[in-house]
Amino acid sequence: MKLSRSDADIYLPAGSAGLSPAAALARTTHLCMIAHQDDIEINAYPGVAACYGRPDKFFTGVVMTNGAGSARTGKYAAVTDEQMQSIRRQEQRTAADLGKYNLQLQLGHASRDVKSAGHAGVLADLAAIFGGCGPQLEVVYLHQPMDKHDTHVGCFLRCIEAIRALPRDRRPRRVLGVEGWRDLDWLDDTRKVPLDASAYPQLAQDLVAVFDSQIAGGKRYDLAAFGRRTANATFFASHSTDAATAYSFAVDLTPLVIDDTLSPSAFALDHVERFRADVANRLKQLGG
Repeated sequence: MKLSRSDADIYLPAGSAGLSPAAALARTTHLCMIAHQDDIEINAYPGVAACYGRPDKFFTGVVMTNGAGSARTGKYAAVTDEQMQSIRRQEQRTAADLGKYNLQLQLGHASRDVKSAGHAGVLADLAAIFGGCGPQLEVVYLHQPMDKHDTHVGCFLRCIEAIRALPRDRRPRRVLGVEGWRDLDWLDDTRKVPLDASAYPQLAQDLVAVFDSQIAGGKRYDLAAFGRRTANATFFASHSTDAATAYSFAVDLTPLVIDDTLSPSAFALDHVERFRADVANRLKQLGG
């Protein structure tokens, strides 16, 4: 496997010992392509849990950026961007070990490059990764287009572009956009994909706790991630008991990889319009 940057990190956890990175990628069943170190563990945990301890399911995580610009305070306040990149790279490797990932790739791109349409290095890496997955790939987890973090949205767009460049018979069968810097509880229920995040609760907590540079560095992602999952499970259905103790919500992005004429903007705004219409109709029906 050849990636565009010399500082890209290709890591094979213990469960893939003896395999080449290309062979590990080819057997992937669940692929997560996401912006930052810890985004997998916070936002795509159901994919990790679906493969954990399974001899027939293989989770591959891909982090697109180098993590240089993260917020920091406390014991990390004086850490330079270069040092933070090294710390976050190792944290992501530790999470891959703990979660028994199949393969962990850290592409090392600057956020500005991921946000730039047509960046040669980013596109080459994504083409290599998507093109290297085999026919057993079941699902791809991406950021969702209604996110408010520019780098997340840039990652989403670059990934859709890369998938659309594949022959139709090589495209993933299912693509989901996960919550991040904007949750998805507002989606029309008919378009909301609830992903059960209840399995292995200790593992879920341990995976997020790995990223000490973010938590002790000033962002309580450990509390926020589990609060969101619990709230999603409780507030998902108003007239029935909880079906799970934790949900992560996603939006089905598969239409974007089936229909090349459907623009990401039109796709996203259609979901927003359904939300607007739902609010307007309920108020009208009740005399508002």
